[in-house]
Amino acid sequence: MSAANTMTTRHFLTLLDMTPAELQGIIERATELKHMRNNGEIYEPLKNRVMAMIFEKASTRTRVSFESGMAQFGGHAMFLSPRDTQLGRGEPIEDSARVISSMVDVVMIRTFSHETVETFAAHSRVPVINALTDDYHPCQLLADMQTFHELRGSIKGKTVVWVGDGNNMCNSYINAAKQFDFNLHIACPDEFAPNAELVLKNGDRVRVFNDPEEAVAGAHMVYTDVWASMGQEEEQKQRLREFRGYQVSPALMDLAAKDALFMHCLPAHRGEEISEDMMDDPRCVAFHQAENRLHAQKALLEFLLVKQA
Repeated sequence: MSAANTMTTRHFLTLLDMTPAELQGIIERATELKHMRNNGEIYEPLKNRVMAMIFEKASTRTRVSFESGMAQFGGHAMFLSPRDTQLGRGEPIEDSARVISSMVDVVMIRTFSHETVETFAAHSRVPVINALTDDYHPCQLLADMQTFHELRGSIKGKTVVWVGDGNNMCNSYINAAKQFDFNLHIACPDEFAPNAELVLKNGDRVRVFNDPEEAVAGAHMVYTDVWASMGQEEEQKQRLREFRGYQVSPALMDLAAKDALFMHCLPAHRGEEISEDMMDDPRCVAFHQAENRLHAQKALLEFLLVKQA
């Protein structure tokens, strides 16, 4: 592959790697691909294409959706864990990137440090997709935006509320507020506030609250995530104390707009970040959202491997 081609390789490490128009196109295409699959239509634009899936963190939805998506597109997905590769034995990321990207067509990475995916992408000759780092989770946002679009239309100008930890999902919601043009309220304890620089950069559309009830008033969508993410289990007890009062329940949802949606990126810990009955509330669309990981990521793969070709 020529240096010129390498220079034009598109990656998806955060939502900011796409233009707002490209992102909107991907979520609309995701719904089209969903209808095609539901109608039994065979569409295999990635025949003989291979995806390497590098997992340093556990996964259910990410692995199943990417692996299924590649199979449905006529391609193949290869699961790689640190236990099975030289990555886990200290081979430099740069070297692994050069080797792996010379043999496959796209690489998906789920890891801890965001710097890992940035370094890998810088030395990869094929597109690299961030399937979650400690800083960002852009693939989840594609599914979330697709879900809102399918159920409520455009999210532009709407108010979304993030309740809980200012984590990688929260950071991606700040980027999404910019790229999809909505207002974001973040309700969290001071100690668990999101990336201050990101909040400042997007101060025209992002507000941070300590009181979830104030944040949720009149909102069009309410979102939460587990209080202790992967790698934070030892902080569980402290987090349970700190986040008391930040649980999303039907009573909290009643303060939002009448047609507000509740989303959760799963897995959910009932009795912690959500009340026992929240997942059964008719406003909860978490399973619709989870399925859309498949369709949104298929649209992303098509964009990176077919439309950019």
